Amino acid sequence: MNSEKLLHLFENREGEYVSGETISQELNVSRTAVWKHIRKLESLGFRFDASRKLGYKLVFKPDRLSEAELSDRLRTERFGRTLRLLDEVDSTQNVARKLAEDGAPEGTLVVAELQTQGKGRMGRSWISPYGKGIWMSMVLRPQVPIHFAPQLTLLTAVALCRSLMRVTGLTIGIKWPNDLQIEGKKISGILLESTAEDERLRYVIAGVGISANLEEDDYTPEVSDKATSLRIAAGKPFDRTQIIADFMLEWEQLFNVYQSGGFDAIIPLWEALSVSLHKPAVLLTPQGVIEGTPVGLDASGAIIVEKASGERAVVFSADMGEPST
Repeated sequence: MNSEKLLHLFENREGEYVSGETISQELNVSRTAVWKHIRKLESLGFRFDASRKLGYKLVFKPDRLSEAELSDRLRTERFGRTLRLLDEVDSTQNVARKLAEDGAPEGTLVVAELQTQGKGRMGRSWISPYGKGIWMSMVLRPQVPIHFAPQLTLLTAVALCRSLMRVTGLTIGIKWPNDLQIEGKKISGILLESTAEDERLRYVIAGVGISANLEEDDYTPEVSDKATSLRIAAGKPFDRTQIIADFMLEWEQLFNVYQSGGFDAIIPLWEALSVSLHKPAVLLTPQGVIEGTPVGLDASGAIIVEKASGERAVVFSADMGEPST
């Protein structure tokens, strides 16, 4: 027996309790196997009411994305038009990279219901439970030098922030370089991994994780102090298909602007959405700690930090925090 057969049995008896004995007989498995598959489904976001006398009743099914519905709702020319929707992967980054190496066209999109090894910046893991968030990676093939790669990260953050605010009505800001936040809590992360040849980008794998419909009990107390979801912030769930489709359109449009006119058009958009500018900050860079006030982006996409002395530093990569009080 697999979990899908058990789920089908419950769906045929919607709203009813089914005893463990009945399940065992109909599916020809042991009571222990039934219990294990119930636990498996619960780990994927399904919820059951258990009664010693009556058995189990399915009370909640997580939202599941549909490849056909997502394709129908896309309004893009390239982004998302080649689509792979998967149930469970280690990381969508790994799947998209393999596709890129095999020649997948720009805009190839990989979306997974569950990641077992979701990736964040600087090697961090990413909480990505089944059916509640948006875990995806897309193949980009920009015709730009390798040192322009950070610009693509900032562009992606702008596109995601603009589209999420439009869909949800929430006030969302960008913490440099690419974390999206609501009232200081992270709701999305972006990770771009590049492959280059002869100082030019061969392809970029742009990974995006959006905590769309996660609930309070999906977070540990330590994580809930730093992270939230669109559902928690708004008090209601959101249509994940709509979020993806709207983001794809915004992303493609901004990417086209960037390809034709460069990064200058993106800078003011990022600065208008930033929650990092004009506030004292401590930046942990590979070269050491820099304290000062971020005042804007330079033409490369690096952040400009003004120190107490008046000297300005240009920072390309760092973890940004607030000064201790």
